[in-house]
Amino acid sequence: MKIKVVCIQTNSSKFPEKNIEMLDKIFRKITCEKINLICLPECVAIFSDEKKRINNFLLDWKNRFLDLIKYYSKKKKSYILVGSVPQKSKNNKFLNRSLVVDPKGEVVSSYDKINLFDVFLSKKEKYFESRNYDSGKKISVSRLPWGNLGMTICYDLRFPFLYKKLAKKGAHFFSVPAAFTYTTGITHWESLLRARAIENGCYVFAPAQCGYHDNGRRTFGNSMIIDPWGTVLKRAKHSIGLISCIIDLEKVNFYRKRIPAMTEY
Repeated sequence: MKIKVVCIQTNSSKFPEKNIEMLDKIFRKITCEKINLICLPECVAIFSDEKKRINNFLLDWKNRFLDLIKYYSKKKKSYILVGSVPQKSKNNKFLNRSLVVDPKGEVVSSYDKINLFDVFLSKKEKYFESRNYDSGKKISVSRLPWGNLGMTICYDLRFPFLYKKLAKKGAHFFSVPAAFTYTTGITHWESLLRARAIENGCYVFAPAQCGYHDNGRRTFGNSMIIDPWGTVLKRAKHSIGLISCIIDLEKVNFYRKRIPAMTEY
């Protein structure tokens, strides 16, 4: 079975209204008649580390953002993967949550990021996602009409056992919406994405943030669609836009039979 997948690359900001406007413009440029899945990056609705801004987003903008997604899921008759939006947790913290919206505009699956980005790259570049966010506790495989989507987010990419668990739960595809830093992305992004595809015999859909953001961060871009053999089928560069590809689900079974790496040892 063949399906069409689109990955959107954004440069999201701390202003939700600007992000909604940007996405609306990108969605309008998608003129293909039949798209099965549209994937959006991590932090697509708000790109900020400030708790006050995140709380304001949840209060004033989250429903407006989701209304836009639901409108286009119905208009395009497509499933849409929302890379991530903040969700209230406990103790004044949040969850970094990925969503799947169906062609009827209904949220049918969700996943809360398990592996939080707490790293010290240099004295000038360090990140502590756990200051604002709680870790998710459950893996998630979204059962779609044409295959099963194993849901992950960005830093999860460095934890191969998570992907092995998803594959053993029936995943044919992995979603890796990301806001990968430029520092690590230039060396690690493609290698990690291809490795997760190869070792599990799965397609990888990796929509990413790109460029300089108004909170001072720089993200790598290079959104990719990768096949189960590790071949990069489509790649974006470093600017806002989209990539699309027709993929063949039969390749998952084909490559898994050639290299049966799903076997327990």
